[in-house]
Amino acid sequence: TKSYRVANWLEYNASLVNRGDITFWFSEDVIAVWEHENAEVRRGRPYVYSDLAIETLLTLRELFRLPYRQTEGLGRALVKLLGADVPIPHHTSLVKRARKLDVTIALAPVRGSVDVVVDSTGLKVYGEGEWKVRQHGVDKQRDWRKVHLAVDPTTHAILVELTTDSRTHDATAALPLLEQIDAELQTVYGDGAYDKQKVYDALERRGACALIPPRKDAVINERADASWDRNEAIRQIDRHGRVAWKDKSGYHRRSLGETAMSRLKGAFGERLKSREPPQQKTEVALRCKLLNWFVILGMPISMMI
Repeated sequence: TKSYRVANWLEYNASLVNRGDITFWFSEDVIAVWEHENAEVRRGRPYVYSDLAIETLLTLRELFRLPYRQTEGLGRALVKLLGADVPIPHHTSLVKRARKLDVTIALAPVRGSVDVVVDSTGLKVYGEGEWKVRQHGVDKQRDWRKVHLAVDPTTHAILVELTTDSRTHDATAALPLLEQIDAELQTVYGDGAYDKQKVYDALERRGACALIPPRKDAVINERADASWDRNEAIRQIDRHGRVAWKDKSGYHRRSLGETAMSRLKGAFGERLKSREPPQQKTEVALRCKLLNWFVILGMPISMMI
């Protein structure tokens, strides 16, 4: 059995402590641009709070898993402790602004070509308890949201995210997901759910290599428009076996996508607090942005012993 230890425990421990540092998230730079500029003419009452002010409070809400009302209370306490003379939006304003908030999860532009791992997971919407499901069955109104992520396996950063309903197939969501990445794609890793012709076609147009395991009964496609990557994977699997192909091709880097999903659920839970899809999408985007900040603060370096 392989055993691992964290080689940079002191640095990683400090990064875990810094995640709870309120002044890191609620800084003087945010307070300096608290009021909305209202540069664009719009119908209705002008905004009072900037998008950054709203995003900061909603970030604290996700970080500490708070309801909207408690988020308002936390904001009031923070400005009082910091001696900042700024108003805190009412919790109903946070709900309304969360509907249209445009959250950018990337903290730094991607330079050059990049490898990408795509994967998806489900988050509960209504959050039925396991005991209730076991005793009375699944409620007809119970639903899920699928979160699709594109992860950089080198830096562990989440490049882009996409939230869809539970019925959207992974291969269908992969197309708009990867379209959000402006950088040159080098290799795209995905599990068998992405073994679809439309995915291969989209990656071929981008000049990217597709590292996706074909289904077990897959055969060579001799058509002119067939994917060379898929046919080559089938040949290698026929010659050496599926396990050897995964080892030789480096397919196991795809597990870093599952790691990102595990970190997402471990840090913020397996359910979404909001009931409306627009607010749910904002929740997911803020959680992904927080995970990217966690990467910058410090990641563990594991070594086999």
